[in-house]
Amino acid sequence: MPKRPIALTSLPPLVQAQLRQLGENLSIARKRRRESIKTWAARIGVSEPTVSRMEKGDPSVGIGIYATALWLIGRAQALPDLAAPEHDLGALEDAVRAAKLRSVRKPLSIEARLAAKSPSTQTATPPDTP
Repeated sequence: MPKRPIALTSLPPLVQAQLRQLGENLSIARKRRRESIKTWAARIGVSEPTVSRMEKGDPSVGIGIYATALWLIGRAQALPDLAAPEHDLGALEDAVRAAKLRSVRKPLSIEARLAAKSPSTQTATPPDTP
């Protein structure tokens, strides 16, 4: 049997829990449809032990198999949203920071800022007299 990749043996606990939950949810969906593991295995194109491992949230089961199971229950349309760029707040913050660094507009010099704040440099207009 081949050696398991380190990435599979050192998953963050939260990811492990979420994979287990996904597997449980897929198991419930299969049972609600009154389909056997054998039927799902045939429909997905994998062995029965692979479906059992998927339903336990085994991280070594390929994402394509999880995706096909989601397709079987009509949830495959949610897959692209998992990593949609508009939901990637960390990358958006980095992009804003980078844009600020490349800004064309240069900050005002200290003299210009002081002149803008000083009321004596502004010209006063006489009030209108009738």
